[in-house]
Amino acid sequence: MTTTDGERLILASKSAARRAMLANAGVPFAVQVADVDEDALKAPGVDPAELAVELARAKALAVSRHDADAWVLGADQTLAFEGGLVSKAPTLQAARERLAAMRGRTHQLHSGAALARNGQVVWSGVDTVEMRMRDFSDAFLDAYLAAEGEALLACVGSYRLEGLGSQLFEAVEGDYFTVLGLPLWPVLAELRRAGVIAS
Repeated sequence: MTTTDGERLILASKSAARRAMLANAGVPFAVQVADVDEDALKAPGVDPAELAVELARAKALAVSRHDADAWVLGADQTLAFEGGLVSKAPTLQAARERLAAMRGRTHQLHSGAALARNGQVVWSGVDTVEMRMRDFSDAFLDAYLAAEGEALLACVGSYRLEGLGSQLFEAVEGDYFTVLGLPLWPVLAELRRAGVIAS
């Protein structure tokens, strides 16, 4: 498939999962990683769902300002646990401690997306998924961390649901694509509405 009438779409994200989702959906796009100071947007007490949208908007705008003719899709994901924002674990030990705290309990993943053109955000949205971890053993946790290694440090929840991380869970309520980091159905609908892809 191609974009309509020569329209160009840029994905302002380095996420391999987001790239795969768009590619598998037949959406042509280029990639340009946005230079955004994410920590500056993480103010104390910020709502995790709103932060996901704000980060997506910031990424879309950062790229759109340098390529005004293209449509730019920004996306980001946040994790909320017990009402607080959870960031990526800096070490495998920190990942272990976090997963141990979340086992047997529920957390939320918020995936935000934004579409920009000519340096302006024309659409943004967020979708939320409830994730319930099973009460796995310490032995399983250690084996999981050994198998996945430092790749987990790039994942906000220290898991990849499309891989071995699926064994951490007993229930997921919501859209699978949202878990992977992009509310794909709303994004595709907006790309069609904007005339970026065929309707």
